[in-house]
Amino acid sequence: MNAKVHELLNQQINKEFYSAYLYLEFSNYFEDAGLDGFANWYMIQAQEERDHAMLFYTYLQNENQKVTLEAIAKPDKVLNSHMDVLKAGLEHEEYVTSLINDIYAAAYEVKDFRTMQFLDWFVKEQGEEETNANDLITKMELFGTDPKSLYMLNQELAGRVYSAPSLVL
Repeated sequence: MNAKVHELLNQQINKEFYSAYLYLEFSNYFEDAGLDGFANWYMIQAQEERDHAMLFYTYLQNENQKVTLEAIAKPDKVLNSHMDVLKAGLEHEEYVTSLINDIYAAAYEVKDFRTMQFLDWFVKEQGEEETNANDLITKMELFGTDPKSLYMLNQELAGRVYSAPSLVL
C-alpha cells in the first residue's frame, strides 16, 4: 500500500473516534437540556462513528498494514443553543466528507483500486450523513421555537435505533 494512502487511512481511525467523542458531547448537551430524543439520536451517531473507526482499523489489518493509534482530542465546540449543536454536526460531517474525499483522491492517484472500492461505501454514507444533518436543521428551524412541535420532534428522534453498518470487508 502506498505510504500516503496508509497514513491517511490510519489518521481516519482517529478522526472517526473523535467524531464519536463529538457526538457524545452533543448527546450530553441534549440530555442536560431535557431532550432525551435528541440525546438518543446523537448517542446512535456516536455508535456509528465508533463502528466506522473499526472498519478502517480492520481494513488496514486485512491489508497487512500497521495500525498506529493516537490520542483522541477533546471536543472543543462551544454549544450555546440547540441550533449550535445541529449546525456543528453538519459542519463536522462536511469536514469528514472532505477527509474521505482526500483519501479517495490519494488512492486514485496511485491506482489503489481496492482502497477506492473500500471507500465507496463511505462516500455514500457521508452523503446520507450530510442529508440527515441538514434535515435536522430544517426541522429545528420549522418547529424548534414551538414547545409542542419540539416535543414531537424529540419523540421522533427518540425512536431511532442503532443499525450496524453493512459494509463487508
